[in-house]
Amino acid sequence: MHLIQYIDDKGNRAVGVTRDGQTRQLKGVSSVYALVQEALAGVGGLPGAVEAHGLGDPIDKAVLAREGRLLAPIDHPDPAHLHVTGTGLTHLGSAATRDAMHKANGEKPAGELTDSMKMFRMGLENGKPAEGEKGVQPEWFYKGNGHIVVNPGQPIPSPSFALDAGEEPEIAGIYVIDAEGQPRRLGFALGNEFSDHVTERINYLYLAHSKLRACSFGPELRVGDLPRHIEGMSRILRDGEVLWEKPFLSGEDNMSHTIANLEYHHFKYDLFCQPGDVHVHMFGTATLSFADGISTKPDDVFEIEEDQFGLALRNPVQVEEEKPVVIGGLY
Repeated sequence: MHLIQYIDDKGNRAVGVTRDGQTRQLKGVSSVYALVQEALAGVGGLPGAVEAHGLGDPIDKAVLAREGRLLAPIDHPDPAHLHVTGTGLTHLGSAATRDAMHKANGEKPAGELTDSMKMFRMGLENGKPAEGEKGVQPEWFYKGNGHIVVNPGQPIPSPSFALDAGEEPEIAGIYVIDAEGQPRRLGFALGNEFSDHVTERINYLYLAHSKLRACSFGPELRVGDLPRHIEGMSRILRDGEVLWEKPFLSGEDNMSHTIANLEYHHFKYDLFCQPGDVHVHMFGTATLSFADGISTKPDDVFEIEEDQFGLALRNPVQVEEEKPVVIGGLY
């Protein structure tokens, strides 16, 4: 079962449900977040809540995408209560690109590993612990709250001060915290984590700055567990032509950490277990156009697709105008 959010023909928010190859409007509910709250209060989880509402008229997701009416597959009534975070160096092969990036200012002496390679090896050795045991911590980063989320099809803004505007094709885990502070996984979605790789390359300590950028995820929320093997395609279109494309792999068969281990090291913090909050957690990637020497330009289009997740995630990139930073006193 897949869920989408969109704007209907009357300009109102609506929820769509895809099952058995057909998408229909969900009756009587205008947001996935509201549907989740009903599921938490009832029985049968999200499928039970969907059955309780019933399905209405068929809808054409491709038309919604062309008309720019798709929304992120979940949001929060207060965007400050949606958290976007992520982990890196979690996929087999992900270390090579990062290692090369962090050697760009001069090669390490023979036998000396970069911090990225050290972190990656830690994951290989203890990122998939036995059931009931705790594995090694992954690299972790904060991107922002709901204010940085861009709807599918809409332009991703790159700040005027950014040195790069690069895609990162990822899988995002989608979670809501219940009334008892228990994280509840809804499912997974395609994500474009979007980062500034040139800033990161200057110095690894700039990683935090490089991640404070907008992002997009969806368009569809795939309810349930993550497939063990995911093989999609990431591409960049310029003037309607493919500038660059490359397959990306995800799922635990292609990762150095289990999903459970990554989840534990995020939700072990009480800060991230506040009732009612939504979490969108990006699980990392091993595929970047930046690693192949691509530098994006305004109006380039990012396209990330994988058949198991339904519609492709597409977003053009735009560069924002410079904004003055004015600090006012209150004294």
